[in-house]
Amino acid sequence: MRIETVPTRKPCLCTGTICGRRSMQHSRNTTPPIVSQAVTVDLVHPTGATAPVAAQLQYDPRHPYAVTTVFMTGGNQVRWTFGRDLLRVGLYEPAGVGDVHVWPGLDSGGNAVVMIELRSPDGEAHVQARTADLSAFVERMTSAVVPGTESERIDVDAAISAILEPEDA
Repeated sequence: MRIETVPTRKPCLCTGTICGRRSMQHSRNTTPPIVSQAVTVDLVHPTGATAPVAAQLQYDPRHPYAVTTVFMTGGNQVRWTFGRDLLRVGLYEPAGVGDVHVWPGLDSGGNAVVMIELRSPDGEAHVQARTADLSAFVERMTSAVVPGTESERIDVDAAISAILEPEDA
């Protein structure tokens, strides 16, 4: 008497059926989607007067340490990218050195805002955003990539290869 074992086939991860592909042949895109949120910020003039400016907050988990803010100024867009921890920490206490500073405060009406100071060789800008708007964005951003796990999203070998790759002449 001969006993044969029949391999059991598990359902496919992508379709839920038995499809015959090996597990490495399946797409395993586990990168969370880009987090994006439209906000209105107030550009603060040195006199204290404010002017509303439309902005877009963006967080791409493929670049886990950075957050980008795109300010729509007339027909132009001004893009600032800075450390996501500045925004996260700046909700509760002053954060930042160098070109970007973030801290909690109150606007002229006593409403909770987050102040963001941006400096470049071309000048500086002070904007304030509603704390509730930034808190909602930060909550979604930290749900996409939990603080402390950012390094798990970086392919160090690919980054080193890109740096060492010779440029085309």
